[in-house]
Amino acid sequence: MHSGLMKSRPRALGVVRQGGLVVSGMLLFGLGSVAMTLAIEVNLTMEEAKAALKAGREPMQKAKTAEEVRDIMQEASLDNRVGADPIKDPCGASAILRTKRYWLERFGRQEATESKKQKRTVRMPDSHIRKVLETPHLEIEVQLCGDDEYFAEGASVVFQQEGMKIKPIDVSPTQKGRKNEGDGPAYRSRFTARFSYGSFDPLAKTKVVVFLPDGTLMEISADLSKVR
Repeated sequence: MHSGLMKSRPRALGVVRQGGLVVSGMLLFGLGSVAMTLAIEVNLTMEEAKAALKAGREPMQKAKTAEEVRDIMQEASLDNRVGADPIKDPCGASAILRTKRYWLERFGRQEATESKKQKRTVRMPDSHIRKVLETPHLEIEVQLCGDDEYFAEGASVVFQQEGMKIKPIDVSPTQKGRKNEGDGPAYRSRFTARFSYGSFDPLAKTKVVVFLPDGTLMEISADLSKVR
């Protein structure tokens, strides 16, 4: 397997599956208990993982032009995105939610790309697939625009659900702003954060709240129940 397929760090969120069905999980707090139905797939089987790789791989295998590849990549970027549509609103605040299935389909597209380049079949080793399946966190990438190339340096993010603020496990350094060629603010930037899948309810009404160093607050509404 080409080593480039594992350069990105897979993080993930979760669902509880049993016999192919989504089931409820119980979280215990002291002597009481709170039932929480998890809607995002966490416990994927190896068979389901390989099906996800195939789902990402096949469209790229069929693509014959650069335009077809671009369309596939644009469509894939929307599947796990909340907030602004980057095609319609390139500088609107948005976030990509990188679940296990997201990573597997992404690696499937890389399999197809590498297979074409090397003129041989390239597949992700089972050992690497298992690493994806074992990741316990959801990684989100927040994308936003501002007027200064360092506007987002020191930014932070939380999930807000029913009055609760859920903090991430960690937040990456913010990228230095890149010049924005379109309309709106002069620079665009991004950063990533990881949330433990057990820390929030994937079915609750959610806002991704971003805090910038200058006191600006941005809110992105997110329906996590639609994220795979």
